[in-house]
Amino acid sequence: MPGLLWDDVKSFFEPELMGALPDVVVPGASVGGWQAVLDLVGERGWACRYSEGGVVLPLPRAEGVLSRPAGAECPELRVWPVAGMLAIFRFSAADEIDFDVDLREIQGQERLDAFCGFLRVLGLRLGKSVLMHSEGGEGGEYGAPVLGFDAGAGRVVVWDPLRPPPARACEPGAGSVGQNWVT
Repeated sequence: MPGLLWDDVKSFFEPELMGALPDVVVPGASVGGWQAVLDLVGERGWACRYSEGGVVLPLPRAEGVLSRPAGAECPELRVWPVAGMLAIFRFSAADEIDFDVDLREIQGQERLDAFCGFLRVLGLRLGKSVLMHSEGGEGGEYGAPVLGFDAGAGRVVVWDPLRPPPARACEPGAGSVGQNWVT
């Protein structure tokens, strides 16, 4: 099945509309999910840099990072799944994997294909949907996703804004996110 076409989705990659650094989220995660991300980075040989408080360190185990003391600075993992495309993961909470991407690095069909491939690899490894929202939801809340990897469909799809997600759709056991996606 063909992937997303740049001409159909380029508005979702306009920094002026979406914000330069949209929020990408895997809800309903766990320490094991975070470890799967760390393992995937190593297995794929993606260029990466892990740091705590600006100090670059070797890739840690997820359990250690997520059990840091309250008030400790949030560690970050910078991953380049392809040259010139950066994803910045922040270890804010065990139950949600979140990262930012720079939309200025995702322009054109080739870059879109690489980005969709990255979302798909993450989603398949985690067995969960990976959702992209516009940058900076208020009060830590995300708006409706615009696109993402739909775990139920096994592919990256576009969100249909005319059909809002069911309440708490992203929580485990609360229904399929895929029912609200269209290609």
